[in-house]
Amino acid sequence: MTDDRRTHVVDDAHPAAQDEPPDPRRWRALAVCLVAGFMTLLDVSIVNVALPSIQQGVGASPSDLQWIVSGYALAFGLTLVGAGRVGDIVGRRPVFIAGVVLFGAASLACGLASSSAVLVVARLVQGAAGGILNPQVSGLIQQMFSGRERGRAFGMLGATIGISTAVGPIVGGLIINALGPDAGWRWIFFVNLPIAVVAVILARRWLPAPRRARSARLDLDPVGVVLLGGTVLALLLPLVETGRGSGPSGSRSGAIPWWVAMIGLVLAAAFIAWERSYTRRGRSPLVDLDLFRVPGYSPGATVGLIYFGGFTGIFFVLTIYFQDALGYSPLLAGLAVTPFAAGSAVAAAIGGYLVGRFGRLLVTAGLTTVLVGLVVVDLVLAHVSGPQLGWALLVPLLVAGLGSGLVISPNVTLTLAAVPVKRAGTAGGLLQTGQRIGTAAGIALIGAVYFAVSATHDSTRGAVWALRVAAGLVAVALLASGLDLRSRRRQPQPTRDDEDEAAGDATGDGEGVATGP
Repeated sequence: MTDDRRTHVVDDAHPAAQDEPPDPRRWRALAVCLVAGFMTLLDVSIVNVALPSIQQGVGASPSDLQWIVSGYALAFGLTLVGAGRVGDIVGRRPVFIAGVVLFGAASLACGLASSSAVLVVARLVQGAAGGILNPQVSGLIQQMFSGRERGRAFGMLGATIGISTAVGPIVGGLIINALGPDAGWRWIFFVNLPIAVVAVILARRWLPAPRRARSARLDLDPVGVVLLGGTVLALLLPLVETGRGSGPSGSRSGAIPWWVAMIGLVLAAAFIAWERSYTRRGRSPLVDLDLFRVPGYSPGATVGLIYFGGFTGIFFVLTIYFQDALGYSPLLAGLAVTPFAAGSAVAAAIGGYLVGRFGRLLVTAGLTTVLVGLVVVDLVLAHVSGPQLGWALLVPLLVAGLGSGLVISPNVTLTLAAVPVKRAGTAGGLLQTGQRIGTAAGIALIGAVYFAVSATHDSTRGAVWALRVAAGLVAVALLASGLDLRSRRRQPQPTRDDEDEAAGDATGDGEGVATGP
């Protein structure tokens, strides 16, 4: 009740930090972060191709399979903001390591699972561990890099996201083909173990230790945690169940009703009211609502939420369409959508170098390119059918993927550019939570359109209309990005000679956070 309830906090805002040279280990530290992030993101898609083997191996029901996939995403989204907040307070390295250790342990439990119930619980823990780990990555990038280097670092993160998305189904298919269905699905979890061990060892050597300064009460805002968790749960649960569980009839017994999402909106309003009240009382809220007044944060978060709703549905629809309508194997279906993911990975790395020069214009151009690629996909689907469709879609999917790579990581860079380093974990976690909600909502909407139209007409028309909905969401994200671009152009722009000074003054507290273009 006295000093034992107090803890040291990370002093990311220490005035001396501006005068310190960059950490010479920062690029090696980034590599550790990217490897661990790759591991968690790979497990989003690698499991999909193993579902038939899992069903046979542990006698999983369709509902169990749904929770093996969607439960991971749900737990991931629930822990993002709270974990980012803890990392901001106690230090990102210890929270990062804790997330990696928990993820490795959960992966081992998944691979050893003897029943579907054990596997579902282990996947929930695995998703929560991913949610603990990932906000530390974006927070560490904010902490270790500034200016153009930060754009490059986020570009590498975007490339990692694209590569993990691309290789997930392929790696899963190769493992199952090599080891057989009985052992193969277990090894898609076991492969995480050596990665986790190496990541922990290198994180202890290369990640920056928390800078300890004044003692302060560890204020985690428990009421805010409960309200935000309830909000995310109520919003995501009906979405992930609809998106993962829809069938050709477009309905499924036992699904979470849509009115649960309305409860989520009520909880969101209560959360905002509580955070404002908590701040007025001089306490430290879970989410400082002033984040949404930081230049670029609100429009960037809006673009991310809408765009993730659109582009993730592309993978969902096409992989189902290739298998159900064209008879592709899971591995071939994964290869057929690889051009999009591969193009995204390449362009994300390039976008990291260009974002400092072009800013929001780069994101707007990327969204335009994605939209053009989807229009061509629509035309191809209208004129090409049969097994050769995968080859016919290679170029338009590659074009759309190249555009996507110019959207995701540059948008993250711009969104977080002026966020104080001491709030980087919370801001990154909140940004990713919006992306997870957008993903779940987009898959639910696009999947519902696909199954409904396929049931009344045919799968090809279902895919066409589903992809048109995805294109519509991309168009809305393009509009939001264009409005932000116009707003930025109306504001006075700093000269290149003023960039370093502006970086230190961006938040008015001298934290040395680059403002970006």
